[in-house]
Amino acid sequence: MSKRILIVDDEPNIVISLEFLMMREGHEVHVARDGEAGLLAVRAQRPDLVVLDVMMPKLDGFSVLAAIRADAELAQTRVLMLTAKGREAEREKGLTLGANAYMPKPFSTRELVDKVKELLVLEDLN
Repeated sequence: MSKRILIVDDEPNIVISLEFLMMREGHEVHVARDGEAGLLAVRAQRPDLVVLDVMMPKLDGFSVLAAIRADAELAQTRVLMLTAKGREAEREKGLTLGANAYMPKPFSTRELVDKVKELLVLEDLN
């Protein structure tokens, strides 16, 4: 069952890796390379899941997440945050703003794929 996944990250190597993993799982993948483009893409594409980096140009991931949660039409969108900032304070901030899950970089590809599957199953239940 193919899902629409939006990857919002400015790091080319991460994007290539995530895109490959998600396509290998059979998902339709879209990419945005900064927070501003990511927010526009969420509004235009209505993805089933957003994989969102925290540190990006134009708009950081926390701002993108807050905007998604503040928009009634987008508020139920599943969001998995990825960040090199693995400290507990950043994790708590992401979860408090409404992230469905939070993974620090570097991440295990297996753990990431498993977390995406879990979030998409939850999305199906809603």
